[in-house]
Amino acid sequence: MRSNPEGRAYCSLAGSMIFTETKLPGAYIIELERLADERGFFARAFCRDEFEQHGLNSSVAQCNISFNRKKGTLRGMHYQVAPHSEAKLVTCVAGSVYDVIIDLRTDSATYSQWLAVELSAHQRSMLYIPEGFAHGFQTLEDDTEVFYQMFQFYQPAAGRGVRWDDPAFAIRWPDGPRILSDRDRSYPDFRL
Repeated sequence: MRSNPEGRAYCSLAGSMIFTETKLPGAYIIELERLADERGFFARAFCRDEFEQHGLNSSVAQCNISFNRKKGTLRGMHYQVAPHSEAKLVTCVAGSVYDVIIDLRTDSATYSQWLAVELSAHQRSMLYIPEGFAHGFQTLEDDTEVFYQMFQFYQPAAGRGVRWDDPAFAIRWPDGPRILSDRDRSYPDFRL
């Protein structure tokens, strides 16, 4: 860490993160630039300055872990309403997931559109999900673990969800049996 002329510290590792904006504006796939040698590799997984350079929220409020014993576990689709809307940075640290986001920003050109990406411990990429999106995933392996950096504190009263199979979105999920909570099964149809 070095300081810039204003005295603020900034990331100085030779490598950086690689930000690729998705078809849903504001949502990014972030890949790690690895500095490798015979021991393995080192990579930066978060840098406030790089996030700010891309116009992304950079104030992590809390971090969460979701451990999932069985392949086919589906969690989602969750979000929080304003003024507690939350951005998330999601990565899979064990196993793999089919990760899905839905743009619920009513003023967005991509309102109600969804995007799916596969995140795995092997590839180590991350998905940045901006405020105003619903998020969920289905595990593709047993013993899968997902790590979330949250840019807003969890507020139970602001928590909402849309059903994983809501016809308003017609998300294409991987085949196979699914394990869901009663809450995630019972969200009403979403009104566009």
